[in-house]
Amino acid sequence: MRRWAWTMVAVLALAGCESWLGESSKPPLPGKRISVLSKERLIEPETKGKPATILLPPPEPNDDWPQAGGYANHAMHHMVVADQIRRAWKTDIGSGSSKRSKLLAQPIIAEGMVFTLDADTEITAVDARTGKKLWTSDITPPGEGDTFSGGGLAYEDGRLFVSTGFAQVVAVDIRTGKALWRQTLSGPMRGAPTVRGGRVFVITVDNQAHALAAEDGKALWSHTGTPEQASILAGTSPAVDGNVVVIPYSSGELFALRVENGAVLWQEALSSIKRTEGISALTDIRGRPVIDRGRVYAIGHSDMLVAIELRSGRRLWEREIGGTQSPWVAGDYVFVISNENEATALEAKTGKILWVTELQTWHKPKKREGRVTWVGPVLASDRLIFGNSDGVLLALSPYDGSVLGTEDLSDGVSIQPSIAGGTIYFLTDDADLVAYR
Repeated sequence: MRRWAWTMVAVLALAGCESWLGESSKPPLPGKRISVLSKERLIEPETKGKPATILLPPPEPNDDWPQAGGYANHAMHHMVVADQIRRAWKTDIGSGSSKRSKLLAQPIIAEGMVFTLDADTEITAVDARTGKKLWTSDITPPGEGDTFSGGGLAYEDGRLFVSTGFAQVVAVDIRTGKALWRQTLSGPMRGAPTVRGGRVFVITVDNQAHALAAEDGKALWSHTGTPEQASILAGTSPAVDGNVVVIPYSSGELFALRVENGAVLWQEALSSIKRTEGISALTDIRGRPVIDRGRVYAIGHSDMLVAIELRSGRRLWEREIGGTQSPWVAGDYVFVISNENEATALEAKTGKILWVTELQTWHKPKKREGRVTWVGPVLASDRLIFGNSDGVLLALSPYDGSVLGTEDLSDGVSIQPSIAGGTIYFLTDDADLVAYR
């Protein structure tokens, strides 16, 4: 309770001076303010009452965010943004989430452009500096409607590679939006492709992984996991490092395969025997696995966060923390958000829990109504950045989990932000692409 009291003091102090990233606050919007923190904690730090000492690598600039999760291994570490940033522009990129379709694709940034995929499978290219639309391209196959949610984008060598809910992967010229080739696969895709070294890796909803040639879409190999009848409406992407591709399936299976031929190197299962009722029994892996310095970090919905040795498949440590958001690795630390909306910092080598900050879970906490969902984190210039379904952006200190500030968007956020060129890009549920720099 003492920690909670001090956190609330920090929030109240911030309300009068700074926004979520250091900019002077605007007059507050009218209406009742809702706390972004919760009073309930299920995970406890393992520091025995002593504050954790966290030493992060210095922030480094990155010009591009070429695919979901950043690079092919999804390890972006610590990126640069300015100490004080503000909204630079906002652009409508098409159709947002609705009852019949959902916006799932993370924006990607390459060659000075931002690329998005809306809920109706329309690609939009936007000038990263100004927010001006450069072109749009509807890649819906002839004769199909636009009721198939899913898909995502990846970039390599002047081409976009688009996975779709129509069971097709499409290669597109980034200057014109013209389709260069199409390849039909075993089933629809909800997650984005991962591209590395002239190969495109995708996962279909029937738990099959496919490797295609980036040049012409030729099928190179495929791998099949255990079919799963129920899964979360979201997507994930393979992680690639060197000659290994790590495939997460909705069955909770995690496979390491050889890039060149799909041969299995090892297999793991991310599930806890404690989760047995309702939605909590879903074993889905929806957070993208991260490969960093010979280790794989992965989180499953069914209460399992693990670190695995990449070459041998040996499990190094595990924690009963479940989630649907990708872990964020920075130096010797891992940051995650759990199913219970707990932002957590752990030691990458041991899994030791260093700090925990409880985020708001209910829009109306007293009545426990209107569950709030969070996305993130990403780490930029000593700030862990999150967004939520109420349209609130939140910055926490990566060193102790304290609140640095909040900011309001026009609508909720269900997709992790992207960062490139000192700019943070958010895509709201109503399809507004918002740039802060």
